[in-house]
Amino acid sequence: MNKNIYIQSAAQISIQSPLCDDWFEQPTWHTEPQVRAVEPNFRDFLEAGELRRIGRIQKRALVTALKALSQSDLSMPDAIITSTGLGCVENTEKFLSAMVREGEEYLQPTHFMQSTHNTISSQIAVKLGCHGYNNTHVNDGVTFESALLDAVMNFELGRFSSALITANDELTPAYFELLGQIGYWKRGPHMQQTLLEAQSDGAFAGEVSAAFVLENTPKPHTLCALRAVEVLHAPKEQQLQRSIERILTDNNLRQSDISAVMIGKSGDCSNDAVYNHLCPKLFGQTPLAWYKHIFGESYTASGLGMYAAVVCLNRGCIPAHLSLSGKAIEWPQNILMYNHFKNREHSLVLLSLC
Repeated sequence: MNKNIYIQSAAQISIQSPLCDDWFEQPTWHTEPQVRAVEPNFRDFLEAGELRRIGRIQKRALVTALKALSQSDLSMPDAIITSTGLGCVENTEKFLSAMVREGEEYLQPTHFMQSTHNTISSQIAVKLGCHGYNNTHVNDGVTFESALLDAVMNFELGRFSSALITANDELTPAYFELLGQIGYWKRGPHMQQTLLEAQSDGAFAGEVSAAFVLENTPKPHTLCALRAVEVLHAPKEQQLQRSIERILTDNNLRQSDISAVMIGKSGDCSNDAVYNHLCPKLFGQTPLAWYKHIFGESYTASGLGMYAAVVCLNRGCIPAHLSLSGKAIEWPQNILMYNHFKNREHSLVLLSLC
């Protein structure tokens, strides 16, 4: 990256307490195989007509976006970039179920119009009255990183000076069951704290709504700097090593300057085997942290991973329940995020205190 980009604010709705950082000191632990997101009182943010008209995922996306914007003192971003792996699944199910039930008669067009992936980004733009750059990314497990990369490239080209970046995914009971049939989730109750001890296939499911305000200049309330984003397709170990070295060199850092590496371990044996193999080779003795036992797995879970890293940098600590060693990491200065999806798509994101 030729320019630093600054994260001014971050907000989340997830399986933890919404729109706050209570999980940092006292996370909520679940044992159910599926947990829906804990939602705030939407009436505090949205009008009655909107509450009746739009679906659950749009409500979450709107509220996290509004919360992040209010925290940043930015009323109108130059761009809105959304990432979602599944889009508006609930509205899609409602529309398709009505087609079957009503014999393709008496269909409600609202459910159809709100079933597409780019509905989320469009809904935010309509709410804000934003006529700027608007884009939606759908790219499997690196969907959120693709949205970040989109923002970075446009910042560097000088096309805008501020952007609202969001990550949104919902998981209905029907879709949870469908993905469970192909081994995506752990079966039966599992304690989140002991996911790595289970030594079994499948992850712990979660839902995502995260929003970040990015700008090209720092402010007094700036949380941290976004210093690098890189997405690699089916890289060899040497390619990953070179990418990490290049990121460090470009930012005048050494390996020892990285306070922690935030990785996407989820408790799924096949997913975690990649981290177990590569992390000692790529990062040596650098402490490792994780987040999916707190927020669950989804296509855009890395959005909540970045949210967790931002909060840790801002609060001056990576708490023990995020550290894979079980020991808190005090005063982190630089956190490198490393995620992969099926060992096919890999991503690196560097965050630093300003």
